[in-house]
Amino acid sequence: MAFARFMASFSGRALRVVVGLLLIWWGLGMASAAGTIIAVIGVIAALAGLFNFCIVAPFFGAPFSGKNIPSATAQG
Repeated sequence: MAFARFMASFSGRALRVVVGLLLIWWGLGMASAAGTIIAVIGVIAALAGLFNFCIVAPFFGAPFSGKNIPSATAQG
């Protein structure tokens, strides 16, 4: 659950936005089908950071929405 808490934090959300923007830039620079796929993944990552959701959190037993993840301070 520590991974999910980090991803729901400001730093985790900022990281997803930055990585998403980098993937968009890289993908569009490729000018190919693979580049388009990479850019779409970047859009999803950036939106996940902006709107505070984590696509992979359910695989770790955490909720999809960042606001439903217990904070580190609440865990004691």
